[in-house]
Amino acid sequence: MKVPVLHQTDIFHHHADPDDHWDLACQFALAYMGDIDLKGIVIDYPPAADFFGMDCGDPAIAAVAQMNYITGQAVPIGIGTQRTAGSDDEALKIAKEKVPGGGLNLLVKTLREAKEPVTIHIVGSCRDVAIAAKAYPELFQEKCRAVYVNAGSGSGDVLEYNVALDPYAYSVMFELPCPLYWMPCFHNAESMETGEYGTYYRFRQNMILPYLSESLQKYFIYALGRVSDQRWLTYLQLPKNEAFLRAHGNLWRNMWCTAGFLHTIGKTVTTEGKIADSDSRGIKPVFTYVPIEAACNKNGRTSWKLAEQYTGRFIFRVVDTEAYESAMTEAVKELLLKLP
Repeated sequence: MKVPVLHQTDIFHHHADPDDHWDLACQFALAYMGDIDLKGIVIDYPPAADFFGMDCGDPAIAAVAQMNYITGQAVPIGIGTQRTAGSDDEALKIAKEKVPGGGLNLLVKTLREAKEPVTIHIVGSCRDVAIAAKAYPELFQEKCRAVYVNAGSGSGDVLEYNVALDPYAYSVMFELPCPLYWMPCFHNAESMETGEYGTYYRFRQNMILPYLSESLQKYFIYALGRVSDQRWLTYLQLPKNEAFLRAHGNLWRNMWCTAGFLHTIGKTVTTEGKIADSDSRGIKPVFTYVPIEAACNKNGRTSWKLAEQYTGRFIFRVVDTEAYESAMTEAVKELLLKLP
């Protein structure tokens, strides 16, 4: 049975960081294969500047439209709220207003109408999910299967980027009345290195791009090249820019979120980079999730410890740090090769 999924992302065009375009393609690959029912894409309202201090582009509506066209899907889009809630009272106020953009409405509507509990993946700001959860906790208790939060760090004092976007909203994730799978972006946000309690990995893009379908290659060229031509559909029909593909193939791509997408459908990744059922005998997975006790204050400071029993809170853990990066790269390639 397909797992109902809602994807919350900070995907922009021009991009702040195109890992979001890779994540979107992975989710659409799972939808195309029939593993998930992709109920909607909620795109963050762009912040004033990205982590490089540069202006962010608008929500990447064209990227979603391209993936819908390539895969034959009809996944709806909502734009997140511009408002920041610094308290529970403010969150409730925002949720009751008629906020433009539709992201909150799409989120709440998806949960209300769900016949099966929905899994929510957050790969950007936690803002819209936090506001919805504060306003409609009963929906999250009854209709949310789990929330996967890609934010924070397993240790250290530096606030990771997604946390810093909205510390209050991030703190609400640890109060959700549904299971939470916490995926710290880094073991320690002070250093971008593979660590036991951090999802970060990277690959050189020519390890995957040359093997993809031509349509998918054009999708990535459009995003990576910050193409200004608004004819996103026509662009998929134009000749492929081979020189650009080769040049950008040599660039490294930082990644974080892949494991959560696979775990949602009962899959894991082996040390050899194969996607396999999590309960398969004899496999050696490169990641797992372990129960924890966790708390987070309104400033985004998280404290946690391992738990011996079910708490409804889990943390991502790298089982094999030596194999993790190469294995996850192979898994992304395996996924994306399924797309037409």
